[in-house]
Amino acid sequence: MRKIALLLIVLLGLAHFSTVARCDDDLPNTDMAEDGESDSDDEEEEDDDDDGTEVKEENGVLVLTDNNFDTFIEGKDTVLVEFYAPWCGHCKQFAPEYEKIAQTLKENDPPIPVAKVDATKASNLGSRFDVSGYPTIKILKKGEPVEYDGERTEKAIVARVKEVAQPDWKPPPEATLVLTKDNFDETVNNADIILVEFYAPWCGHCKRLAPEYEKAAKELSQRSPPIPLAKVDATVETELATRFEVSGYPSLKIFRKGKAFEYNGPRENYGIVDFMTEQAGPPSKQVQTVKQVQELIKDGDDSIIVGLFSSEQDAALEIYMEACNSLREDFKFLHSFTSDVVKLLKASPGQLVMVQPEKFHSKYEPASHTLTLKESTLVSDVQDFFKKHVVPLVGHRKQSNDAKRYTKRPLVVVYYGVDFSFDYRKATQFWRSKVLEVAKDFPEYTFAIADEEDYSDELKSLGLSESGEEVNVGIFDDGGKKYAMEPEELDAEVLRDFVMAFKKGKLQPIIKSQPVPKNNKGPVKVVVGKTFDDIVMDATNDVLIEFYAPWCGHCKKLEPDYLALGKKYKGEKNLVIAKMDATANDVPHDGYKVEGFPTIYFAPSNGKQKPIKLEGGDRTIEGLSKFVEQHATKLSQKKDEL
Repeated sequence: MRKIALLLIVLLGLAHFSTVARCDDDLPNTDMAEDGESDSDDEEEEDDDDDGTEVKEENGVLVLTDNNFDTFIEGKDTVLVEFYAPWCGHCKQFAPEYEKIAQTLKENDPPIPVAKVDATKASNLGSRFDVSGYPTIKILKKGEPVEYDGERTEKAIVARVKEVAQPDWKPPPEATLVLTKDNFDETVNNADIILVEFYAPWCGHCKRLAPEYEKAAKELSQRSPPIPLAKVDATVETELATRFEVSGYPSLKIFRKGKAFEYNGPRENYGIVDFMTEQAGPPSKQVQTVKQVQELIKDGDDSIIVGLFSSEQDAALEIYMEACNSLREDFKFLHSFTSDVVKLLKASPGQLVMVQPEKFHSKYEPASHTLTLKESTLVSDVQDFFKKHVVPLVGHRKQSNDAKRYTKRPLVVVYYGVDFSFDYRKATQFWRSKVLEVAKDFPEYTFAIADEEDYSDELKSLGLSESGEEVNVGIFDDGGKKYAMEPEELDAEVLRDFVMAFKKGKLQPIIKSQPVPKNNKGPVKVVVGKTFDDIVMDATNDVLIEFYAPWCGHCKKLEPDYLALGKKYKGEKNLVIAKMDATANDVPHDGYKVEGFPTIYFAPSNGKQKPIKLEGGDRTIEGLSKFVEQHATKLSQKKDEL
């Protein structure tokens, strides 16, 4: 009896200790940071014995980690897993419900294990299962993940898990079509519209897109008529990838009766559905009344494009529609068979008219442009007409139209409080009229006005955010170069002098840059804004350049391998391994776009303006070495060994 009593005391003591330890998990981990004390020798010895493979339980939920996950999952038919973050509010709210689910499924016959993974610690598992938000719930069927996107309630989740746990359960067939060289042409040529994803199985972006793409495919397959979504493994179907110039993953293209068009829409379920639904409709909408066109001209924000035709059988209509299909993402198209609309636009059937909104009319340019469609008119002629006349002499540059309307360089931008509403229109047009006086004399340049609040970051990059002036001016040139006008009260002559100085090459570009390193002889050269041209654009060397952010976890993880890569190739005279803090320096060339961290480009000696971006792939030293040696033009010898 004494032995039993002693054993009970020990067990009660251990239970108390584990409860206290769980509570401590909710506190900031600062107990050792300030006083520097270490754990007791007994605890260190206990840690040494724990290899991390033991599966513990918290409130009925099993705790899985990078170390014990695969061992636990192996051989089990069905397991429910929640990926969570300790700081996530949604996860905390869901925790009591999840514990109820664990208890219910434990009582199932047979019991179904319910587990959780702290994805902030088990980073390998988070990456492996493409966890991008918390909580993420997955049902593992024989080790393979089954997505769950239903309600986060005990009733809904238990019902779904029990369904998947049935011995005869099989995942439903994918709604996404799988295309190969054997069925590709037949499928896309017969489809009025189809979206095709070219992917690589190892690509992280492709893995993240996959569940969203499949959900969209299911939704669109139920539309009337259905809109098919398909995918091509570009690493296997290399002929198709080459044929459609696939250079990165995932690459999405819309096909209309076999003709390919770039897809520039959203990459999440609802966005894909909405975008493709819109794309499936006709590229041009019919207008039947004069009033519809008049309202667009009076209150419109963008150019109005109207094709005028005698009837549905007009041969010119087919040319127009084909051109509209090619550019439907960049323009809104209208067409009409109404004689009153033809009369309003002072045109004739068989012509298309592009009209600028009333607020952009000026004495220096026509309010509209007309193109006559003939049998000999090419679709490319129509497209060129659109592109040539869509931007007024001085338009309104905004975040929503920047990428579609204001890509041509040089671009002269005048910043102030732009507001075309009734109360502020007069002030807005006052400054715009001064810009018009100058713009008319420089037709080779694009001029625009922009609201200073919309472009506060851009003004800051030009050094003009605190100029003290009501109006500021910047010029953006080819190659990413930018120029700022010295703070001065604006009038037409001041602006003209600034533009003329730019034209004559008398202005110095603005480049945000860290100080030039005094010692830059390490295996990885440090590039700053001021040295980008000297190092990266040097035509005598091949250069591998990593753009990073100091706070980026992926960048920190890459750092040891990247340093090892620099050491590996240090003896190569014409190969430079380099890095640049893209948050503290300007990248003064358009070809080196940085849209995430880390971004890596290879700039070959013979192609500095067209660098090769490392897309996904293996970012270990072996993977990076393979990428370098694949594209190097001046490597003295292959480095097969470290």
